[in-house]
Amino acid sequence: MSGFVSFVGSGPGDPELMTLKAVDRMKHADAILFDDLSSGPILSHARAGADLVGVGKRAGRPSPKQDHVSRLLVDYARGGARVVRLKSGDGGMFGRLEEELVALRAADIAHEIIPGIPSACAAAAAAGIPLTRRLTARRVQFVTGHDVAGELPEDLNMAALADDQATTVVFMGKRTFPRLADLLVAHGLPSNTPALLAEAVGTAEQALHRTTVSALAERLATERGTAPALILYGPLADG
Repeated sequence: MSGFVSFVGSGPGDPELMTLKAVDRMKHADAILFDDLSSGPILSHARAGADLVGVGKRAGRPSPKQDHVSRLLVDYARGGARVVRLKSGDGGMFGRLEEELVALRAADIAHEIIPGIPSACAAAAAAGIPLTRRLTARRVQFVTGHDVAGELPEDLNMAALADDQATTVVFMGKRTFPRLADLLVAHGLPSNTPALLAEAVGTAEQALHRTTVSALAERLATERGTAPALILYGPLADG
C-alpha cells in the first residue's frame, strides 16, 4: 500500500513560526527528509523513532543529487510510510518543489503541500520593516541570485529589478550581488538605495545589516561568510 508525502514549509528556522498543520504532520511522520536550513530545533517536532534523513543542498558543499532525493520520496511512500519533505521557508519559493512533485505524480503517490512563512517575510519582520509602503513601494519582487551553475542568471529582467519603487528580495545572492549591483546601477537604480542583508533569519545566529546597495556590493566582494542570507533593497522603511 502506498504511503503519503507532505511537503512542509518549515518557515525561516524558528520552530515557533511553524504552522499547526506543519507540526502535526511532523509528529505523525514515519520519515522526514529535511533541508539543512530545516534542521536543528525544528526537528524537535519529529516523533520518536522517525527516520530523519538530511537531503539539503548548500552552495559549495557536497549535496545529494535532486534525482536521488526524489527517488527517496518515492521509495519511502511505496513502502507505506507517511513522509514529510521538510523545506525551509515556503517550499514553493526557490525550494526545488516542482521536480519532486513531478516525481511523485509520475509514481502516482498521493501528496499535499503545506505552506510555510517565507524567509523574506520573516526577514522584514525581524528588521521591523514592511515589504510594501503605501506611496513608495507598491510592488514586491522575489528573485534568485544564482542559476543552476551558481552564477548570476543571464535572463534577469533588469528594468524590473532596477525599479526604485519596488521592494526586491534576492535569494541566495551573496556571491553574485556585486555583479548584480553593477547592473542595477547601470540600469538606473541609485547606488545609495537602502539595502538590508539578513543572515540566518529565525535562528540564534540571526544578524541584520542595514546599508546601501553600493556599500553592500563592496562588502560582499571581499567578505561573504557562510551564513545563509537574503538581500532586500528598495524604499525600505526605517526599523
